[in-house]
Amino acid sequence: MAHVNDPETVERLLTTKGRWAVVGLSNNPMRTAVGVSRFVRDQLGMEIVPVNLKGEDFDGEKGYRTLADVPGQIDVVDCFVNSSKVGTVVDQAIAVGAKAVWLQLGVIDEAAAQRAADAGLDVVMDTCPVIEAPRIGR
Repeated sequence: MAHVNDPETVERLLTTKGRWAVVGLSNNPMRTAVGVSRFVRDQLGMEIVPVNLKGEDFDGEKGYRTLADVPGQIDVVDCFVNSSKVGTVVDQAIAVGAKAVWLQLGVIDEAAAQRAADAGLDVVMDTCPVIEAPRIGR
């Protein structure tokens, strides 16, 4: 059965202050993750934690190579990776005890979404906070 985003879950994730680990966030200004992460931090008031292969910092935020390297609680793992690779990221999110996974617009993995849901994580898939926030008046 195909995953369907729950509007209440989307609203709660976008309005409850939290710590978002953004997987795939680097300093490449051509990447969508840059603008979306700034929106999540600056407009929605979330803490962002960059996670990328080089462990690069972003906009003064300390970067890490993997979710396992991030100290402390992660509320949302925001996935800016190819659909073929997102299952691994979702499994890592489950392993570190994240509360939710957000698979960005065009990032679809039904099996990974189901694994996350089965593990008790909130799941949002194939949409973006920049698209969803205006729908809830943010």
